[in-house]
Amino acid sequence: MFIDNENEVNSEDMDVSNNPFEEKNESDLDSENPEENNSNPDDECEKLRAELADLNNKYIRMAADFDNYRKRQAQERESLLKYGAAETMTKLLAVLDTFERAKESLKDIDDAKSVKESYEVAFKQLLDTLKKAGLETIDALGAEFDPNLHEAIAQTPTNEHPDNTVISQMQTGYKLGDRVLRPALVNVALNEE
Repeated sequence: MFIDNENEVNSEDMDVSNNPFEEKNESDLDSENPEENNSNPDDECEKLRAELADLNNKYIRMAADFDNYRKRQAQERESLLKYGAAETMTKLLAVLDTFERAKESLKDIDDAKSVKESYEVAFKQLLDTLKKAGLETIDALGAEFDPNLHEAIAQTPTNEHPDNTVISQMQTGYKLGDRVLRPALVNVALNEE
């Protein structure tokens, strides 16, 4: 018998079916979960094994696919490095042909003017071909010295040019897109003070 707020309660009035400490017999268990009773533990184990085998096969296939993808990417990267310049080289073959023709035609020529013209044609063709491939010259003469584009190999004290101005260029610089391939070798003005 329990007493609660001065009300008397009999133990017979209490519902004891929800008591978690009470032991239940098999007939009570059968009535609570009818779905669990219909399945055999061996069948449940077989289902789990089949599901595990299926997931394992999917994992193995996915790992093999990824490995194949990685190998394909490595081959493509190697091919690109090896043959990436093929298009540019093909364009340069025309320039090479021009040099060969000029060489053959210069065998019998003693005139320096013809040699100069042949040289200028070949040089222009080479420069145009490289420009089409994306090569740009770095214009340095008269520009303000920029260490990203220029390499100063001399400084000349002068008041004729503004300070840090490129007054002469010893070697042309080149860039491809935003990347400097070779900086221009320059002489920079240094104001006398």
